[in-house]
Amino acid sequence: MTTWSLPRLLEGLHNDMQQRLETSRGVFGHPVAKGNASETVWLKLLQTYLPQRYQAETAHVVDSTDKFSDQIDIVIFDRQYSPFIFKYEGQIIVPAESVYAVFEAKQSINAEQVDYAQGKVASVRALHRTSLPIPHAGGTYPAKPPIPILGGILTFESDWTPPLGTPLQKALEKGDGNQRLNMGCIAAHGNFRYNPKDNDYALLPENRPATAFLLDLISQLQFSGTVPMIDVQAYAEWLAK
Repeated sequence: MTTWSLPRLLEGLHNDMQQRLETSRGVFGHPVAKGNASETVWLKLLQTYLPQRYQAETAHVVDSTDKFSDQIDIVIFDRQYSPFIFKYEGQIIVPAESVYAVFEAKQSINAEQVDYAQGKVASVRALHRTSLPIPHAGGTYPAKPPIPILGGILTFESDWTPPLGTPLQKALEKGDGNQRLNMGCIAAHGNFRYNPKDNDYALLPENRPATAFLLDLISQLQFSGTVPMIDVQAYAEWLAK
């Protein structure tokens, strides 16, 4: 009789992810098709395993001053307290206040892709976010400061040898705080994570990188708390313009 095994379950989750990414890389001939397939694999992982208070989609992010981010491969946002701004025929636009994390999904990591992901993350963090006081039975709580938005990159392979070495470290350290990548996964090799205490990156070889990334992301989202109370009227004002 076969018994359940937590190590085998976690290994199976990673093996399934790695196989899907490897198939996407090997089967699709066009670079855009490869990229879209890779993005879909990561999205399905997050859509399946993140708690339901979070939603993961390819989307643009907008703020109440009419500024838009670039299109982001994976936006993780609140679906419990925040509205969509627009959703039609595959185009999704979410308010900046609802965003917890943003990721770029690529076939392989290199300096160019790290720089590209840093720019995409910065385009979201630069947006304005409203926050209203929170009413309760005895009055109101002060407006909650916007939560830090996590940023990262997700790939199957690395163009560097070794894949988790000095070139990756140097690429991650470029740019300012608005561009910082907090975490990432190279599914065939391991993960990286930014440590704010030491202002440094930990490069983490893993046996099951995709599973380790998923659990680490859920942990970091837990510590992010809840997004602030959005000022819906700040968006509604555009109806008269």
